[in-house]
Amino acid sequence: MSDSQRFPVAAHALAYLAHSDAFGPERAVSSAALAASMPTNPVVVRRVTAMLARFGLIATRTGASGGAWLLHRPQDITLDEVLEAVGGCASMGCPPPGAKGCPVGERIPEAVRNAIKAAERAASERLSHITVADLLRQAEGAGPLLILEEA
Repeated sequence: MSDSQRFPVAAHALAYLAHSDAFGPERAVSSAALAASMPTNPVVVRRVTAMLARFGLIATRTGASGGAWLLHRPQDITLDEVLEAVGGCASMGCPPPGAKGCPVGERIPEAVRNAIKAAERAASERLSHITVADLLRQAEGAGPLLILEEA
């Protein structure tokens, strides 16, 4: 799974769990069901749900009756938490080391790292105003376009 898939898969999975009222092990949603909704491979979903579980947003159970369920209400899960759970803005990459002796190459990696950090802070700030419940409302046609709504 590419790093750029983690956040969209995580946000989709959380919205699907909320839509399915998966708030306990008795309502667990399988990785196959989540994957069919995206569509992607269940292995991709399991990798992402493992990250969400480690962060404490969901719980999972393995096996034939396994699946995932929410540990928090959708209105209490903000997308900046989701972004953090899956490793941040990894899709922007990591600058390679610069060439020693080059006046640009020695300094540009740090400048690029700082730019990525600034972008991640801006993304996190905006995403802190959007919840999984907001995503679900928009997906169901009952909410405004989130990218146009001011924080």
